[in-house]
Amino acid sequence: MIGTGIKILLILTSQATMGDDPRPTGVWFEELSTPYYAFVDAGAEVDIASIAGGKIPVDPHSIEAEGKNPPSVERFLKDKAAMAKLEGSQKIDNVSTEGYSAVFLPGGHGTMWDLPKSARLANLLSTSWANGKVVAAVCHGPAGLVNVKDTNGQPLVAGRRVSAFTNSEEEKAGLTQTVPFLLETRIRELGAKYERGDDFQSFAVRDGNLVTGQNPMSSGEVARLVLQAVAEDSKQ
Repeated sequence: MIGTGIKILLILTSQATMGDDPRPTGVWFEELSTPYYAFVDAGAEVDIASIAGGKIPVDPHSIEAEGKNPPSVERFLKDKAAMAKLEGSQKIDNVSTEGYSAVFLPGGHGTMWDLPKSARLANLLSTSWANGKVVAAVCHGPAGLVNVKDTNGQPLVAGRRVSAFTNSEEEKAGLTQTVPFLLETRIRELGAKYERGDDFQSFAVRDGNLVTGQNPMSSGEVARLVLQAVAEDSKQ
């Protein structure tokens, strides 16, 4: 438990297709549900926002028939309060991160299109960082970090340990020609100390108040590191 009064904001994609390609995408469900319950079960209050607000698209490939999903997905689908947050998310234009201890960006391929284009998101995260909040992302979620600046006006990821979906994972997913850019390549170009584990194995890294994870399998470890950072911050 991290104590009472801790609030964490999840910011999700609103992108339902692979850009101009009609194939459906959205948030990858487990990258939402696993951290959501890690935070809730630790005693945090969790809110959900998105780029456009309203109903958030979920990648259909991340939902199986009932009983075949990861436990957190099964739990979320049956949780009326959680589903209401997903069906009626807050628009980030109307959201302030004041009062939140951490801001977390779940992945899913949808993030590759709308998160980097959102000046509002970049500003929210830059302000959050300047105010000492934990900033976290998993898998393709770090696409939302590419335009975020630190307090010196430099890219937030520059010189910091960062993980994200690897180029080799994107190749295995068959989407290197579909995504608008390769996330690992972009993160490296911005000067990050990019780190990774094996493809599709859990890997997450924390650099102070910046927490990132490589793929869907990393969502639980990213959540654990977020809670660790929040706990340390709350003691200061």
